Amino acid sequence: MVSKRRLSKSEDKESLTEDASKTRKQPLSKKTKKSHIANEVEENDSIFVKLLKISGIILKTGESQNQLAVDQIAFQKKLFQTLRRHPSYPKIIEEFVSGLESYIEDEDSFRNCLLSCERLQDEEASMGASYSKSLIKLLLGIDILQPAIIKTLFEKLPEYFFENKNSDEINIPRLIVSQLKWLDRVVDGKDLTTKIMQLISIAPENLQHDIITSLPEILGDSQHADVGKELSDLLIENTSLTVPILDVLSSLRLDPNFLLKVRQLVMDKLSSIRLEDLPVIIKFILHSVTAMDTLEVISELREKLDLQHCVLPSRLQASQVKLKSKGRASSSGNQESSGQSCIILLFDVIKSAIRYEKTISEAWIKAIENTASVSEHKVFDLVMLFIIYSTNTQTKKYIDRVLRNKIRSGCIQEQLLQSTFSVHYLVLKDMCSSILSLAQSLLHSLDQSIISFGSLLYKYAFKFFDTYCQQEVVGALVTHICSGNEAEVDTALDVLLELVVLNPSAMMMNAVFVKGILDYLDNISPQQIRKLFYVLSTLAFSKQNEASSHIQDDMHLVIRKQLSSTVFKYKLIGIIGAVTMAGIMAADRSESPSLTQERANLSDEQCTQVTSLLQLVHSCSEQSPQASALYYDEFANLIQHEKLDPKALEWVGHTICNDFQDAFVVDSCVVPEGDFPFPVKALYGLEEYDTQDGIAINLLPLLFSQDFAKDGGPVTSQESGQKLVSPLCLAPYFRLLRLCVERQHNGNLEEIDGLLDCPIFLTDLEPGEKLESMSAKERSFMCSLIFLTLNWFREIVNAFCQETSPEMKGKVLTRLKHIVELQIILEKYLAVTPDYVPPLGNFDVETLDITPHTVTAISAKIRKKGKIERKQKTDGSKTSSSDTLSEEKNSECDPTPSHRGQLNKEFTGKEEKTSLLLHNSHAFFRELDIEVFSILHCGLVTKFILDTEMHTEATEVVQLGPPELLFLLEDLSQKLESMLTPPIARRVPFLKNKGSRNIGFSHLQQRSAQEIVHCVFQLLTPMCNHLENIHNYFQCLAAENHGVVDGPGVKVQEYHIMSSCYQRLLQIFHGLFAWSGFSQPENQNLLYSALHVLSSRLKQGEHSQPLEELLSQSVHYLQNFHQSIPSFQCALYLIRLLMVILEKSTASAQNKEKIASLARQFLCRVWPSGDKEKSNISNDQLHALLCIYLEHTESILKAIEEIAGVGVPELINSPKDASSSTFPTLTRHTFVVFFRVMMAELEKTVKKIEPGTAADSQQIHEEKLLYWNMAVRDFSILINLIKEDVLSLLETFQLDTRLLHHLCGHSKIHQDTRLTQHVPLLKKTLELLVCRVKAMLTLNNCREAFWLGNLKNRDLQGEEIKSQNSQESTADESEDDMSSQASKSKATEDGEEDEVSAGEKEQDSDESYDDSD
Repeated sequence: MVSKRRLSKSEDKESLTEDASKTRKQPLSKKTKKSHIANEVEENDSIFVKLLKISGIILKTGESQNQLAVDQIAFQKKLFQTLRRHPSYPKIIEEFVSGLESYIEDEDSFRNCLLSCERLQDEEASMGASYSKSLIKLLLGIDILQPAIIKTLFEKLPEYFFENKNSDEINIPRLIVSQLKWLDRVVDGKDLTTKIMQLISIAPENLQHDIITSLPEILGDSQHADVGKELSDLLIENTSLTVPILDVLSSLRLDPNFLLKVRQLVMDKLSSIRLEDLPVIIKFILHSVTAMDTLEVISELREKLDLQHCVLPSRLQASQVKLKSKGRASSSGNQESSGQSCIILLFDVIKSAIRYEKTISEAWIKAIENTASVSEHKVFDLVMLFIIYSTNTQTKKYIDRVLRNKIRSGCIQEQLLQSTFSVHYLVLKDMCSSILSLAQSLLHSLDQSIISFGSLLYKYAFKFFDTYCQQEVVGALVTHICSGNEAEVDTALDVLLELVVLNPSAMMMNAVFVKGILDYLDNISPQQIRKLFYVLSTLAFSKQNEASSHIQDDMHLVIRKQLSSTVFKYKLIGIIGAVTMAGIMAADRSESPSLTQERANLSDEQCTQVTSLLQLVHSCSEQSPQASALYYDEFANLIQHEKLDPKALEWVGHTICNDFQDAFVVDSCVVPEGDFPFPVKALYGLEEYDTQDGIAINLLPLLFSQDFAKDGGPVTSQESGQKLVSPLCLAPYFRLLRLCVERQHNGNLEEIDGLLDCPIFLTDLEPGEKLESMSAKERSFMCSLIFLTLNWFREIVNAFCQETSPEMKGKVLTRLKHIVELQIILEKYLAVTPDYVPPLGNFDVETLDITPHTVTAISAKIRKKGKIERKQKTDGSKTSSSDTLSEEKNSECDPTPSHRGQLNKEFTGKEEKTSLLLHNSHAFFRELDIEVFSILHCGLVTKFILDTEMHTEATEVVQLGPPELLFLLEDLSQKLESMLTPPIARRVPFLKNKGSRNIGFSHLQQRSAQEIVHCVFQLLTPMCNHLENIHNYFQCLAAENHGVVDGPGVKVQEYHIMSSCYQRLLQIFHGLFAWSGFSQPENQNLLYSALHVLSSRLKQGEHSQPLEELLSQSVHYLQNFHQSIPSFQCALYLIRLLMVILEKSTASAQNKEKIASLARQFLCRVWPSGDKEKSNISNDQLHALLCIYLEHTESILKAIEEIAGVGVPELINSPKDASSSTFPTLTRHTFVVFFRVMMAELEKTVKKIEPGTAADSQQIHEEKLLYWNMAVRDFSILINLIKEDVLSLLETFQLDTRLLHHLCGHSKIHQDTRLTQHVPLLKKTLELLVCRVKAMLTLNNCREAFWLGNLKNRDLQGEEIKSQNSQESTADESEDDMSSQASKSKATEDGEEDEVSAGEKEQDSDESYDDSD
């Protein structure tokens, strides 16, 4: 009731009406008021004073309280008896009341009568109740006086209508009304009610509030109905009294139907009610609901209540600014605006209702769950979900499920969540622990969208809540990071990264929690280690917070400890941490507006710290090639993604360039000499070098020296200036050099472009006939040489792929062709080198786990005899270069038969690959950058249209051959699968390696999915060009071979390469459009751009086309390719691509029809057959396409009936290796797949049929009956198809049950207690099996196929158990030996029955059972 009073007081402050002054107080009596001396006893001859004095009350004058000399009850009893025994009773009553009226004409006397009496301390009666009633209250407690006293009070009250308070700050009208509260007995309740309602009708508004809110304490239960009706009428007449009236109605005992009418009246006016009045109104509505109408009321309530717009934006912003400026540390009373106070009070009312009324909370969740449209979801809904989640523990799982479904469907998005926190943070902060608990639950999900929503809860909780909640958020994130769940760890680290940027000062206060993760680095992946050290380094070296030196000290200690470890896993952590920290220390802050020029530039002291840290890492890693390579890779990533200070960059560039030349570059004219197992040659050069200025990569000698030292050979003494080098570091070192030069010269690589066309010191790599004669060591050496060469070429392509000149593009393309060639040669070596372990190409924890040994680097003197910088060539040398390039292209655009054969073997998937290259290539090959795929802009040239000779002037036309195209598409497809396919968040198994999905994608993982998608969108146009060219190729091929794509005139290897390119392109398109990020609003523009590219291939349209139009045109464009699809797998990818695009459309019925029609065409097409006369359609692919067809077709039952009733009979009547003519994909090998899918879809369809009810019409009953009729008919057809197979299966199963029966006998003979304890259950199961088989045979009219009989007990060897037969006198004693058909009978012990096939009947037919029960 306290809250009600507070709410209703706001009305007291309103101004009075204009005519209020006309009704000022007029005295009821013209008698002159007596003047009294203060604190004197009232001396009066009136019967009123005398009787009071006799009864025990002494009236005082002035401001003194009246004195009560006896107990209150004793006084009432004495006065009552005195009046009743008085000779003039009942006239004495009138005299007594008249005396009272005369006495209270004096204002001071009237006030004393209304105030409590003073009790005399020397009276023993004072030891009773401590509260003393007023004189009027005591007189109202006497039944014979009550009516007259009430009448007097109501006559007196109008005098004080417009005098709220007297000089003593006492509100006389309120005192008068309070005399009527809590009376022990009301003599005439009806009369009192009438007087009160009359008084309310004439009283001023402020007094109306007081009287109305006091009604429950004045009236008895019998008067509640009458008062309720009067108040409802008043509610309609005077809307300003809505709050007190509803406050009272919720406290009265009223008829539910009456409350329903009042509630509906209030609901209709809800949208126009002031915010200050909402709490009481909502309380009334929630208290008046019943279990039957709760959902209806709540649904209407949430539609009409929009609290987001109740608080004015200016008021809301002012409140937020006030909160933030005060640090949210002061009391809420000084911070909250009146609007926020009312909203907090409103939610308190709702909390109270849902806490004690389970039906209200359930109805509220149901109302939100039933809301389907995205636009209908409000901030209020989210707040309510949070409140119910924190209030009712029983509904947590329900809310969790509803919230997950809403997130998956896109109904609750980030913008709505942000608005919820920004508007109602004062309400939500009290539920901080529950919100964090919900976020923790969401982060355990497998769905990426739900995980993202959970991370947003953490982010906004940290942003809007107080310091304590921020500490809880960081603690929860740290718990996730240490959980071992890869998805949780990634998400929690991403949130920490955002929080460091969002509020570094607040994160600094919680840095000690983040720092604690350094003790749990064992189960964190390298990419996660980078994020962690980035967070810590940002906190430690933040210029805004100088009190972070303790974090710096701790990080230095951890890094030095890890770097000095001999275990590579810990050294890796130290390298990553040190490089990340160096990047933060040396970051270029010149563009930061908040820093002065002195603070922005890197000081000499800071530069020294950075260089010292990097030199420490270099010295700790130079003894291990893997550690050095990792250091170079990490440093390269740092330079690529972070902008370093020019001072640090200059030092790094100078050091790296000199070291690289000393380690790996030699003069090409000086062939290395040594005891090498193979002759050393300078191969793969793209220029004719002069004898003086040519350079080469010294690869074979370095590898030989390394392997020689590893095998225990002598090592030459190191000269001064020599450095330990390993060929393993060649590619990582060059990547670091390239990125450093690129950053220093704004992308210009002229300084190192000599490395693009320089040769490599190798040997003849083509094995030829000498492969078989090589030793295992020599083959391993050649494999390592090819791996290192491949990785060198991959980094060369990474470096120069974005060059714009035709000459440089041609050289990059030539290197790409070299990669394809070398991979084919490598497969030949790997095929005969089974135990070979390649050198690593990526250097993180996961890949090192698969390497059984470490390679020791040795020192070798590499003398620099040439410069890396490109020399200026003469015109003659340019001509020579062009001729050479032309020859390279001519020789490599026409692959050899062995080349095609290898690709055929690799891409058709018909032979299982055993080479390590194909199983785990990502671990050993250098990663291609996403920029490499700009090469796809080159035109596709196939052998069909390529001239046999290319003249010099044609060399500037850069052309991309099918093998190179396939190489790029495969890599791009794998990248998209790694980045855009949602990762399966699962716990890492104990002692199992994790992160295998990301092996070989460490550089890619440092980019966001949005960046990858944006890069691939730039390639959509060239990929469409390639797709159309391949489509034309297969169209021409079919035309030339009269529609037979695999005819005798087709070049098989080329056909399979083009088919694989087709498949990869469709796979890339599918992975791109299936990306879940398109559901987020910020990525909608990307989707529009992609669809516009596809639709513009048909016709050039406007950029502002609606989404449905773009979707329709894109689908039409892709549908045109279905005629040229070369393989079933390509068909499946095309169907899936169309499905993911059509999912974004609203025309679901038309879309399903398109998909079903196309799927049926593919099922009815004759596909090229594979080897050994078997179809090259895998069961999984056929299963997927058949499911798509049946799920999208208009009538599943008709489709099943067509396949089972038309296709299967055609198959049965066809030759052994033939197929159905209607469905060529239906063969004897694929029949099981068709049958399984049809049965599963039939079951799903039947389950969806809703049961009929009596209220359904006759037409609905007939439709359901027809549907069931079709379903049963389909089921009958499917079952009859496999009748013989079922019988054959039962015959086979019959033999297995016999063995189990013999096992029971064996356990008894040998008294094996472990087996014997299972015998009863086994016997019971066998009996049930027999009965079920018998029933099944009877129902299917084939009971004659089996018969039942008793069998003898035998052991595991089949020997009869004699001992039991001699002891039993059952039918078993007369059973025949059955030795003639012992292998074809089955038995059950002690009269048990078992089924026997018709061909296995015993000789003694008397033992058969004819009964069918």
